[in-house]
Amino acid sequence: MEPRHLGRTGLRVSRLGLGTLMWGRGGGERDAADQLKTFWEAGGTLVDTADVYADGGAEYLLGRLMDGLVPRSDLVIATKAGSVPHPDRRFDCSRGHLLSALDASLQRLGTDHVDLWQVHAYDPATPLEETLQALDIAVASGRARYAGVSNYCGWQLAKAATWQRAAPGRTPLASTQMEYSLLQRGVEREVLPAALDLGVGLLPSSPLGRGVLTGKYRHGIPPQSRGGSDDLAPFVAPYLDETARLIVDAVATAADGLAVTPLQVALAWVRDRPGVVAPIVGARNAQQLGQALSVEALTLPDEICQALDDVSAPVHRYPDHDWSTL
Repeated sequence: MEPRHLGRTGLRVSRLGLGTLMWGRGGGERDAADQLKTFWEAGGTLVDTADVYADGGAEYLLGRLMDGLVPRSDLVIATKAGSVPHPDRRFDCSRGHLLSALDASLQRLGTDHVDLWQVHAYDPATPLEETLQALDIAVASGRARYAGVSNYCGWQLAKAATWQRAAPGRTPLASTQMEYSLLQRGVEREVLPAALDLGVGLLPSSPLGRGVLTGKYRHGIPPQSRGGSDDLAPFVAPYLDETARLIVDAVATAADGLAVTPLQVALAWVRDRPGVVAPIVGARNAQQLGQALSVEALTLPDEICQALDDVSAPVHRYPDHDWSTL
């Protein structure tokens, strides 16, 4: 699999990442092992997890598999911290919480460092400089090699990245992880331009529109799908409206014309967008993952990309476009 540099750093990662959101929730260790082995054998290196995935179960599973199935040195392990299971506070990005969470992640993963450590979301209750100081300490202590953020809007990313570049000794942000797909192009308004300008690599999550861009929901909701489950149906529902249907139909038409699958078209589109380093792909099993990995050989023709751009184009007006004609 082709490697790419993560932002303006020397760290190279595979241009598709393996997501572990569902590890420890639905399938067991055998499913996770099959996925990791399939990914590794295809040349994949970037594995994304978080301390809250399955309440730490995803990290624990990954640690067990690195112990015997796949060499730790062959993988780029990325994890996140800052989300908390508290009814009154969704995020705690205080220095104390973040560093304690990192130590707990390392213990579950069975390693002395992670390659990329990311703040899971912006915490308005903690001064940003305190949050960023935790990243500096993690890198300086060797517990993390690189640092990034996740779910930061444009001004938050710009402020954080600029702060980190303002003085020697601080850790430049390597990445930002955000939802990005043909069904969710909101990052193009401010986040992506900021990331491109600041040299921060974008790691798209949910690049298949929470599974909708595979076409599986075109004729109803399959009972075994996320949209058919009680706990994840609200996660999928926003992408089952008429606007999404038109985009999914366009993806299916492009796939038919290229003799490939809608999954491959949707994933190739986001993988090759400017500023994107590696879409994070989650799968239920190794077979599903293999379908995603097959996109490595596909590059969409320019006319297909333009057609998909047009049908999915978000409305960005003032102050982003056309302001000079008002």
